[in-house]
Amino acid sequence: MFPKELLSSTMAAISPLLSVKPTRGLVDEKIQIIVRNLPARFPVTLHSLYLSEDKDYWEAFGHYTSDNRGTVTVSEHASVGGTYEGTEPMGLLWSMQPVPGSRTGLRLRKMNVLTPMVVHISVFSGHVTEGFSKQSPLATVVIERWYLAPGVRRIDIKEDGITGTLFLPSGPGPFPGVLDLWGGGGGLVEYRSALLASHGFVSMALEYFSTEKNRASNLHIKYFEKAFRIVQEHPLVMKDNVALFGLSLGTSITLHMAAYSKAVSPRCCVCVSGSHVQPINSPFKDVSEKFQENGSKIRVDEDGCLIWKDIILPIPTDPGLKVDMGRIKCPVILIVGEDDQSWATVESAEDMTQMMRAAGNEHLLTTFRYPGAGHLIEPPYTPHVRASNFIVQPIRQKVTMLWGGYPKPHASAQEDSWEEILRFLQQHLYPSQDSVPKAKL
Repeated sequence: MFPKELLSSTMAAISPLLSVKPTRGLVDEKIQIIVRNLPARFPVTLHSLYLSEDKDYWEAFGHYTSDNRGTVTVSEHASVGGTYEGTEPMGLLWSMQPVPGSRTGLRLRKMNVLTPMVVHISVFSGHVTEGFSKQSPLATVVIERWYLAPGVRRIDIKEDGITGTLFLPSGPGPFPGVLDLWGGGGGLVEYRSALLASHGFVSMALEYFSTEKNRASNLHIKYFEKAFRIVQEHPLVMKDNVALFGLSLGTSITLHMAAYSKAVSPRCCVCVSGSHVQPINSPFKDVSEKFQENGSKIRVDEDGCLIWKDIILPIPTDPGLKVDMGRIKCPVILIVGEDDQSWATVESAEDMTQMMRAAGNEHLLTTFRYPGAGHLIEPPYTPHVRASNFIVQPIRQKVTMLWGGYPKPHASAQEDSWEEILRFLQQHLYPSQDSVPKAKL
């Protein structure tokens, strides 16, 4: 290792060149990071910094040693320390965490998709672990990470009692459609729909669980059927090629609609971190009340985080308490994190598989299980959080929820599952693979 005085004298004599490509890209696009013009076998730290919309700083860093040519190539060289280790081309993004001294319980989410995530990538001399803001980097490159590709249009939807945001891909169309349903956190969450539109799908992010005190939640199946038809009847949409995409509670609604709706027929369903367990003969609004009745099953870990997964365990045998998976007539993809601490997704997936096998429609089901992944399986390179603050709707109680997962396996799950989801949607929604547009900035 270089002594400090030799480090400073050496750096005064050279000018490292930091290259990050592309400097402007979609959030699911990989970046190439190379540092050149270093002394051979020279220790450096690569560091990323992002200021969130909530004004919290997030960072990641990796420790590298230049090769004999004085070069660090992140896609080829291993980090030997920092927030990630090993050869991780995207480690500076997926391993981001709040800087020391930040507020507790943070989760990084991009809520305004009309602006990019602006990330500063820097290189520092030596293997640095703290105090980055008090040191001068050797070089810095600023990059933009977008959920919205150029030409994608964002349209506010407030019609017939429906609240949502429609994203239209660039081009003349027609395109397949997706109705995008987030979970029990409520509100209008747009970034996944924006990214889906950037990949050639008309996608509508739907608000159905209000986060405002005086607004009721729209948890009747007719609300979701009307929203589905808004997507289906748009002039740019192939009306017979519309999918449902649910996460967590959104998966429960997706499966219910696919099995029981007489008004809409999804072409396929994407189900992430969810379950089929729900009282079938009750309105959706009774689902959350039913879960609250099982509140005694909620556990608390040593850090005071709530573990909800036991609420629906054991998986009921009463057919009135779960979706009849034998009624499903379209392809379904299940994404399951095996360390999900919020929902019993592993047990649910096993029961759904058994139900469909018994009914003779198991051929419609594709399941991907990811060891070490938690509940919040998001688009790739989203930083993993094992626990974060959460507002329980509709009682608006603030808690710290344990989602589960560990950084590296969770990051791998996000990257792999997103590729599988896009492949699944393209396979079942596009008439031919030649017609699938290529997303690029």
